[in-house]
Amino acid sequence: MSTPKYTDSELTIKSLHYRKQVLQYIKKANAGHTGGSLSCLDILNVLYNDVLNVNPHTIKHPDRDRYIQSKGHSVEALYVVLAGAGFYPESELEKMGQYKSHFIGHPTKKIPGVEQNTGGLGHGLPIACGTALSAKKDGKHYKVFTLLGDGEMAEGSNWEAAMFAAHQKLDNLVAIIDRNTLQITGRTKDVVNSDNLGDKFTAFGWAFTEMDGHNISDIRNKLSQIPLEPTKPSLVIANTVKGKGVSFMEDERKWHHKVPSDEELTLAISEIDNALATIIV
Repeated sequence: MSTPKYTDSELTIKSLHYRKQVLQYIKKANAGHTGGSLSCLDILNVLYNDVLNVNPHTIKHPDRDRYIQSKGHSVEALYVVLAGAGFYPESELEKMGQYKSHFIGHPTKKIPGVEQNTGGLGHGLPIACGTALSAKKDGKHYKVFTLLGDGEMAEGSNWEAAMFAAHQKLDNLVAIIDRNTLQITGRTKDVVNSDNLGDKFTAFGWAFTEMDGHNISDIRNKLSQIPLEPTKPSLVIANTVKGKGVSFMEDERKWHHKVPSDEELTLAISEIDNALATIIV
């Protein structure tokens, strides 16, 4: 096994820096999905800096791993992680939300490193299924990862895709659910109950595991076990907190789509800087 590129502490530091960037660029753009970006950010950090077989030099290579962000509204997290991984200069993020900028509120293939246009919820998993099936038919060995929100699981197309993936034995497919238990209209259990997702996917023929979506070591460990079982697609439920990393944003529905005030941004950055100061590399 090759030596990891980064230690857990180094990746933790990256996540904290990414959090600051997400907040700063959302503030500059005066728009963005703050809470959901902060809840999925650690997962994206580990994917692009430790797991995915893709980099700025291989984004067109036929054997690269694919990542599809089904919960496309949390695109700010994806933008900062792609910049951090070198897919484009961080200075490009200054254009976020500006007139004629490609850095818009959902992923678009006009951004280097973005595989698919997404944002219509319930579409990412079906696209990922087709991509994974293509790999099987072409004799390729790349993996396909897709990130979904737990509120998104009310979309029926996800369940059609889940049946399809198991039927096709797509063990090169990984669905990660950002289980922060909140969506724009309230708790997922109150809007459309999405409890027992592991049991539901297992009944459809998937292999299943859970992880702490904010623990770098646990994320690395669980994603390194893919495929969880031969011939079965893998479901990984990431238990997360909406708005993670900023005390007054955590587990607060109002931060689903909300821009921090000047005072709130200063306070949030201060909290993150304090967290950075406690980390020993």
